[in-house]
Amino acid sequence: MTAIASLAMINLDCADPRALAEFYHGVFGWEITHSEDEYAMVSDGRTAIGFGRVEGFAPAGWPGESTPKRYHLDLYVDDLDKAEAACRDLGASRPDEQPGGDRWRVLLDVAGHPFCLSRRAS
Repeated sequence: MTAIASLAMINLDCADPRALAEFYHGVFGWEITHSEDEYAMVSDGRTAIGFGRVEGFAPAGWPGESTPKRYHLDLYVDDLDKAEAACRDLGASRPDEQPGGDRWRVLLDVAGHPFCLSRRAS
């Protein structure tokens, strides 16, 4: 099948773009390529994630989803416990609801977006 488009980047709504860029800079080790009050971005030179300020932003509720979840990122890691601890050191939180058992962990980034840590396949 011929592609119609290619992914340029992902943009996430938030209340504090700089804080979210700092968080994902710490998670991925990507460079912060733009950082202003209204918009920030991290990139590894091939892929980028942008963070745009939205007035009145409300994070998704997890697990009750009082504000519906719009997306979540799945991230591969070598060690779930070490990766969770590192993300929590950066400001992530761990909700009580953990549907993945030992297979994955749900965390919330500093803006309240859920993301999952999954063991990298051997």
